Amino acid sequence: MSSLADANVQSDLDIAPLLLPAKVLRNDAQAIKAAHELAQVARLQAAKRDRQRKLPWSEIEQFTRSGLGSISIPREYGGPQVSFVTLAEVFAIISAADPALGQIPQNQFGILNLVLGSATEAQKKQLFKSVLDGWRIGNAGPERGTKNTLELKARITADGVLNGQKFYSTGALFAHWVAVKALNDDGKQVLAFIRRGTPGLRIVDDWSGFGQRTTASGTILLNNVQADPELVVDNWRINDTPNIQGAVSQLIQAAIDAGIARGAIDDAIDFVKTRARPWIDAKVERASDDLYVIADIGRLKIELHAAQALLRKAGQVLDDVSAAPFTAESAARASIAVAEAKVLTTEISLLASEKLLELAGSRATLAEFNLDRHWRNARVHTLHDPVRWKYHAVGAYRLNGTLPNRHSWI
Repeated sequence: MSSLADANVQSDLDIAPLLLPAKVLRNDAQAIKAAHELAQVARLQAAKRDRQRKLPWSEIEQFTRSGLGSISIPREYGGPQVSFVTLAEVFAIISAADPALGQIPQNQFGILNLVLGSATEAQKKQLFKSVLDGWRIGNAGPERGTKNTLELKARITADGVLNGQKFYSTGALFAHWVAVKALNDDGKQVLAFIRRGTPGLRIVDDWSGFGQRTTASGTILLNNVQADPELVVDNWRINDTPNIQGAVSQLIQAAIDAGIARGAIDDAIDFVKTRARPWIDAKVERASDDLYVIADIGRLKIELHAAQALLRKAGQVLDDVSAAPFTAESAARASIAVAEAKVLTTEISLLASEKLLELAGSRATLAEFNLDRHWRNARVHTLHDPVRWKYHAVGAYRLNGTLPNRHSWI
């Protein structure tokens, strides 16, 4: 792991990763199939990668080569434009195997949606084509030490010179484009697409979170980085009109949490069946015959199915509202549907990952199994935005007709 002390030293982290040819998938069924194939591979070494903080390079490259990186690109630009229902399911499938692998490309899809809503036609064509060709996009939006998540200290001058420092830069280390949020000379937010390897762009692998360990969500340093003026997107424009930017981002976040819950429950069932011992008072030969264990597994499955049902419903709402120009009401309906799903996926990911250890017993806490990674991943990822504010948004909308705020977290 790198440190800021090494930030001024040229390293391999500052070189663009190998660009590999990517398939272009053509429909939703192909996307689901590719997700299952990736999950099957990713699951094998997920616990080991987490334990060793080994970054999932080969898995990310399979993600890209398989065509999954471009599944949301509109058909008019050469992409398959899968449904939002399918997009959520793809991320849930992958995250059940390894939620770090789910989170790494998450920002790419949020950024692609932002490009769709606020970029010029020329910018859309260039950026969408690059992703279809196998380019990955990394995030350089959040910062530490600001008043809140909306405040930005990074600046870009009129001639395109960027300066600033970023953190929680998920996906950037694996990316060919780094999408940098900054304020221009007019105080408006823009999104500059910077090629990896551009002088002054430094990526520091200093993410030390106890969960989602292999997302490389660390620091980016920007020291007089020259942006291409043709690739600076006026993303402030998207907030001038109704949009589903926040809903799209949150849908994928909720899908990652649903995947964590699936993985935890699957491991709980497997461990109870194959390794756990029954409690003495149960008077049974197998832990899987313990009445209380059976009931708890049933409860977890019911709550998971409820969360997945709301997640699917949220995807359907996004598909419905995207079929027509957005209005304030339709955008709000999308945000609220996703918020409702996010509440349940948050709760089941935390509950399932904790219940896994309770039902599996003391042996499940041994480091050799690394089953605590499910709870660590759930706890860290669900801190992305507080679910208590989802309850507030839903209540205000249902009770008083108050439309939710327009930002990336609702």
